[in-house]
Amino acid sequence: MATVDTEPATPLDPVERAGRMRRYTYAVSALMVVLCNAVFLLGLWVSGVNLDSLIRTPDLFDPAQDVCLRLSWHRVAGTADPVRLCHEWIDLSDPSGNTHTFQKDITVVQGADGKLYFDQPARVDYRLFLLGAFVIAVIAGGMRVKRALIARYRRRLDATEHRTEAIRP
Repeated sequence: MATVDTEPATPLDPVERAGRMRRYTYAVSALMVVLCNAVFLLGLWVSGVNLDSLIRTPDLFDPAQDVCLRLSWHRVAGTADPVRLCHEWIDLSDPSGNTHTFQKDITVVQGADGKLYFDQPARVDYRLFLLGAFVIAVIAGGMRVKRALIARYRRRLDATEHRTEAIRP
């Protein structure tokens, strides 16, 4: 059989109440940081987004630091005849050692000075915007949950304080 404590609880002094609120706030903040990061990483894993392909720069052959493996003929805007350009190369600064290839969406144009230049299209990957919106939603949701938990704890402290004042003779 359980015993019931008949001694009324003592009200919290403001210093102890502030200390409890501060400790609870720190604990909830740490928990929400871990939880929001877990939600973000889980969402990233479930979506299957490859961040390397999401933020990418086009592979362009640079004769100063690349070794050309295969040449091919390419149409050049501004000339009638095709020009031989490096189609496959190894980038010496790339530690993976993978071969790089000429991307089909890059056009080669001849400038007024007679040199060849790469005309790169605008690369907009809308998945990056979706990823940013997901991050903002996770942060906003975490902040709302944190505020709600802290407000709920503050109300519980206030309720126990009022209850102890009502019990005291």
